[in-house]
Amino acid sequence: MTDLNDPVVRGYLIQLMGEEGLEMIEKMPEGEVTDEQIAEATGVMLNIVRRTLFIMNENKLAICRRERDSSSGWLTYLWQLDLSDIESHLAKEKKRLFKNLQLRLESEEDNVFYTCPEGCVRFQFNDASECEFLCPACGEDLMFEDNSPMVEKLTKRLEELKTSNP
Repeated sequence: MTDLNDPVVRGYLIQLMGEEGLEMIEKMPEGEVTDEQIAEATGVMLNIVRRTLFIMNENKLAICRRERDSSSGWLTYLWQLDLSDIESHLAKEKKRLFKNLQLRLESEEDNVFYTCPEGCVRFQFNDASECEFLCPACGEDLMFEDNSPMVEKLTKRLEELKTSNP
């Protein structure tokens, strides 16, 4: 069983489906249940339950089975949590994050930046020169930015990701 108290798992699930979605998962009854039963048992609004279930189904974190009532012809959807594959989801997310951080680090290392002292904009050198080193929002002179702290922070984060699990 997946530990929903693990901060990495919680963070991933919150990112995927929000706080209410995580709350629903924590209170969801065992076994196959309908969306109405989930809403009643968890106290989460039915539309949020349905949205969360479809997000989970798309990400293969829930199993859905349909049953047709033979007399009325109505379809009933039965849902069951399946968090057994969450480790592979976390590994994919880590890989995606690592790639994005590497791209950001390359950009920070390969460019010179200018910023507005009021915090309006941050430009690469070419864009700053096109604006004649004036902020297009407030008219202040753009200032050279020493981005070495950002480079250090990105490098440190990449190293942490290399050595962490999953």
